[in-house]
Amino acid sequence: MENTDQILDAPTVESTRLQYAGFGIRFGAYIIDFVLLFVVNFVIGLALAQVPLLGSLISLVIGVCYFGYMESSDGQATLGKMAVGIKVGDENGGPITFMNALGRYLGKIVSALLLCIGFLMVAWDEKKQGLHDKMAGTYVFHAK
Repeated sequence: MENTDQILDAPTVESTRLQYAGFGIRFGAYIIDFVLLFVVNFVIGLALAQVPLLGSLISLVIGVCYFGYMESSDGQATLGKMAVGIKVGDENGGPITFMNALGRYLGKIVSALLLCIGFLMVAWDEKKQGLHDKMAGTYVFHAK
């Protein structure tokens, strides 16, 4: 026989449902990340001014590592996402793998190449997923 206290304390479907993050808050998080990465990449660009191709390659690697590591970490968020209180996760809100985060990052390139429509999808998609989220099987939601 089950303990009735355990049954009453069990989370309900309503209390565990993710609150998806919309376009505005996600854009705010991106601006913060963009400024941080711009400063880092600007300094690297100055140091490697004589070898611009190498500077560009290093900038790409920094972006991949930053977004890949931060979004697949226990915090599930970049510094920009942490600042605005959102996280990236799977359909249950759990952490994603580095490969999911990498797929999401590369999917952002596709989203940008499609006249940014892949990003704008967040505004009208039921689960607030951009094309890059759909490609990687990820969701962005408000941290609890």
